[in-house]
Order: sequence, then C-alpha cells, then structure tokens
Amino acid sequence: MHIPDGFLDVKTAAAGFVLAGAALGLALRSARRALPPERVPLLGLAAAFLFAAQMLNFPVAGGTSGHLLGATLAAVLLGPGAAAVAMASVLTLQCLLFADGGLTALGANLLNMAVIAPAVGYAAYSLAFRAAGRTPRACLFAAAWGAWCSTVVAALCAAGQLSLSGLAPAGVVFPAMALVHMLIGLFEAAITALVLAAVMKARPDLLTGGEEAPPARAAGLVPIGLCVAAALALFVAPFACGWPDGLEHVAERLGFAMRAAEITALPAPLPDYAIPGLDPAVLSAALAGLAGTAAAFLASWLFARALAPRPRVEGSGRA
Repeated sequence: MHIPDGFLDVKTAAAGFVLAGAALGLALRSARRALPPERVPLLGLAAAFLFAAQMLNFPVAGGTSGHLLGATLAAVLLGPGAAAVAMASVLTLQCLLFADGGLTALGANLLNMAVIAPAVGYAAYSLAFRAAGRTPRACLFAAAWGAWCSTVVAALCAAGQLSLSGLAPAGVVFPAMALVHMLIGLFEAAITALVLAAVMKARPDLLTGGEEAPPARAAGLVPIGLCVAAALALFVAPFACGWPDGLEHVAERLGFAMRAAEITALPAPLPDYAIPGLDPAVLSAALAGLAGTAAAFLASWLFARALAPRPRVEGSGRA
C-alpha cells in the first residue's frame, strides 16, 4: 500500500504532509502524556516487529501478495497515539533507507498507514470489544475486526488520493482497491488475532487497555521480541512472495504503474531491501532486513524515551 513517487500530484502530496503532520503532532502529544517510562522499550519493540513483519509478503490470490500492516496490533498493545509513533517510524525508515514508498508521497503514506489505520482499527476494536463482553475471546475477535477495518479504510484513503491526482476515475479505483484489500484484510485479521493470542498467553498484562493500562514492565520481553523480529528478517523475509502487492496489482490492472518514479538525487542506501553488490540475493535481503529491524527499534526507542515524561524527584524545585 506504499504509494511511490510519481503517483500523486503536487496538491495531493502537499495535503498529505500537512494532514499527517498535524495528526502526528496530536499523536505525539497523546503518547507523551500517556506513555509511562516502563512501556517505552515496548514502542521500540513494536516498531522492530512491524518492520520485520511487513517484509513478509504472502500470496493472496490472482498473482497478488499482501503483508501485515500491524496498525491495529500496535494500537491494541500500546494505544493509538503510541501506535501512530511506531508506524510513522517504520514508514519513514522504509522510505529513506529502502525506497519503499516515495519521498514525495511520504505524507500520504503516513496519513493512510500511521494515522488513519491505527485510529480506525482501535476505534473498531474498542466498539467491538465492549459489545462482545470484554472477555479474552472478545478481545481477539475485536482485534481481528479492527485489523480488517483498518486495512480496508487505509486502502480507500489511498484510492481517494490516486483519484484526486487524476490517475484513475473514482468509480474504478475505489472498487479495485477495496476488493483486493478486503481479501488482504482477512489475512491481516488472522495474523493480528494469532499474535495477540500468543501475547495474551505469555503476557496478559499487556492487553489491559493500551495507553490507559497500568504500566507493564518490559523486562525480559524486549530481548525475546527482538530475537523473534531478527529471526523473521534473517530467515523468513528473504523468501517472501515476490508477487505485486495490492496497490501494485491495481496500478498494473488500471494502467498507471508506469507513472512510478524514483528521485535519483536522494538514492536510498538499501534499495528494495537489499545491500547493493552483495551476493547471493538471499544473504543480501537477510542482512538488509536485519539492519532495518535494528534501525526501527533504535529510532522508535530513542524517540519514545525522549517523549516519555520524566519522573519528578521529590524535594526538587523551589522551596
């Protein structure tokens, strides 16, 4: 769903930056207010896991692939504000380091996947969780529903941006994007529920309400989680499905795929998730994925650490 350079016109791309910047500013304020210091490493861990998981394209149907978006998963575990921060970190790294998503389209991609997706997913999850009775089974069902909704709504927002840029009529691009992402959303829902079921079994304290939860300490969880993310990047991601994703499939089908462009003045150091000049390709992809996973963790952890409110020292200040 990463929109490349060349797809959006100037007004749509500029609007994406303005709207995403404003919304992420609110998310940062929410995360700073609600994120306790004990949960700061979890934000870095979420970013690392999401980065690695998003490399794992799986076949869907008709020569199309999909991958975990993870916005609802992060929102359920961390709350929507912190989830937006983690998603924004991942998307920015994907753009700058790997040329996954255009630099001129970064605002639109942030708006769709780092702002709208976690907000919609968390809202759908919260409503369904309350309606279903707030049981562990209800949590999994509600998270799956929220994950499906977030995928479809984010895809519809991307379709609107493509239509506003004149790439395809709204009556054509909206159904095309909706249909393929409704199917991808089923996989998103299943993966989200499976991951949350594993978390629920190992650390149920992390599933008590996101940002409003009592502080859950990350001791012991971060090293294990980082090992899982690194294993995904090293041993699974290099063998991911190479079929075009939902947006690429729609672009090829509707005839505007050739509009994709690259900004050669700012080349990415690890384009297409590979280390240039390193063979074999499997090793190149594995090491690039490992580097990206580490970068996602460090960037999000340092950022969250700077955002987290510092505990007050008793007796400090003026008498």
